[in-house]
Amino acid sequence: LAAAADRSGRQAPSREQLSAALAAANDLILVLDTTLDAETAETGRLHVDRRPVDALAVVQDLVLQHRPAAAAKGLELGLHVEAELAEAGSGAALADPLRVRQILVSLIGNAVKFTVRGRLEARIERAGSDRIAIEIADTGPGLTAEELAQAFAPFHRVERTSVGVPGAGLGLSLSLQLARLMGGDLIAHSAVGVGSCFRLELPYDPSAAREAPVAEQAPPPRAEAVNPGPLRVLVAEDESLQAAMLRASLEQLGHQMVHAIDGRRAVDLSRICDFDLMMIDARMPNVDGAEAIRTIRAGAKAETPVIAMVEGDADAAADCVTAGADVVLRKPISVSALARAVADAVAARADEAGRKVA
Repeated sequence: LAAAADRSGRQAPSREQLSAALAAANDLILVLDTTLDAETAETGRLHVDRRPVDALAVVQDLVLQHRPAAAAKGLELGLHVEAELAEAGSGAALADPLRVRQILVSLIGNAVKFTVRGRLEARIERAGSDRIAIEIADTGPGLTAEELAQAFAPFHRVERTSVGVPGAGLGLSLSLQLARLMGGDLIAHSAVGVGSCFRLELPYDPSAAREAPVAEQAPPPRAEAVNPGPLRVLVAEDESLQAAMLRASLEQLGHQMVHAIDGRRAVDLSRICDFDLMMIDARMPNVDGAEAIRTIRAGAKAETPVIAMVEGDADAAADCVTAGADVVLRKPISVSALARAVADAVAARADEAGRKVA
């Protein structure tokens, strides 16, 4: 990136260099998001939304997504589905669809990263009358009992297997916390030189209707698929770089943006202009995000959808939700995450209006 910004250079950076920089930035964002989730879970403030999830569809989708990376290493990635589950027309895990996907992305991603040769397999089966189990097995280096305990400890990495592999040592620790928050568990078995098997167990209702799987991880859904635009959007953001990035992303989605430099200006603009959506930064000078949202909700524009933007501060997010935000969006903000948040905020406000009419 430094080379790309240096105009004195004689040669422009190659596409490979820019791709490597983007990959490194995405790795860093993943580490930061995982760290923030882990810290929030430690304090008991991590929210999970339990509802029927089509676990089979989620596993099938993730296996397809990870097969190219596995094939690039000469690995076969297979899928085994218990006949009873494959034939059933109903039945669903009772869990948070985004968190289930987050756990499985971590488990399958680890299997691909750490396995040098052999085979990977995802298996899904019933585990009793009210549980479903998803296993990710590999023929990787395997772990001793002591190393396996270290792998589940936050910020601990197994030196023997982790050299040259990016990560913060939080994936398994967070996955275990998420599984237990959803009423399930994460169990592991491993043997040095043989491989490892990680088993995610979740509550299961054989009579529940299955919801469509949620695709939030790479590759992200096309923004256009969930974009309700075009909308006129008020953005309250005191940092000029963040505001410029948001403008570019919103315009890419087909929306128009009006910028307010702080919360006070956002409140003033909300009173004199009609907006389809407001995006309010949680931390701003003069009037902070929660206060601005509370004031807007108390005024004539109380029904306008509001997205609160946070840096990962759980307290700030909670304050904004209490003040009346429909959706909380964590920075840094990708186009796909922005599109999803816009769609969710508009839908949430529409649902609220429908309940009042009813």
